[in-house]
Amino acid sequence: MYLLLICSVAVAAIGIERFRFYSYASHESETFLSLLKESFKRQQSGEVLSFCNRENSCVGLVAAAGVKAAVAGENVELALNVAYDEEAMRLRARLNYLSMIVTLAPLLGLLGTISGMIESFNIFSIQAGQPLAITGGIGEALIATATGLCVSIFALVVHTYFAQKLDENLTKLDKAVNIVLAYAGGMNELQPQADESAEGAAAESERYFL
Repeated sequence: MYLLLICSVAVAAIGIERFRFYSYASHESETFLSLLKESFKRQQSGEVLSFCNRENSCVGLVAAAGVKAAVAGENVELALNVAYDEEAMRLRARLNYLSMIVTLAPLLGLLGTISGMIESFNIFSIQAGQPLAITGGIGEALIATATGLCVSIFALVVHTYFAQKLDENLTKLDKAVNIVLAYAGGMNELQPQADESAEGAAAESERYFL
């Protein structure tokens, strides 16, 4: 019973922690993706990078990694893959413990029931075969199985809810990756043009003063 109590507390703690994390991770993600497209369409790399850096959600961090790589002339796809894997790992964190408790809790309850029944039969033999001696013990032993099933159901509901949240957030990460890949080429072209414009302006200024 003590192990089942620990499992139930663990499910509650993981559920609270994951709820807070997913609320932070998916905060206005769809709005961010729409605004990200608009920033890319204006073809101003500095604005896009500044916009991504202000967004601390998982989607924003993945997009920022790709934009930084594009501005620096690095491999955008590689940067996006690394950032995607890191954020996906954070999104999946501790969900495997919920899955384990779903399976473990009924087994612990069954183990408690079996040990309780063994003890009941021992008492039955000591008390010279009195029927009431064993029925009371079996009733108490079955409580362990019922408790284990309740904890397992609780863990299953919590795990299913966050598995759905995981899928939603991974879909948003995929959207962010696709958006950055679609517009990153334009940023790579824009950077040299901006440099050439600056050099041309400097040369024009020198000719004016001469």
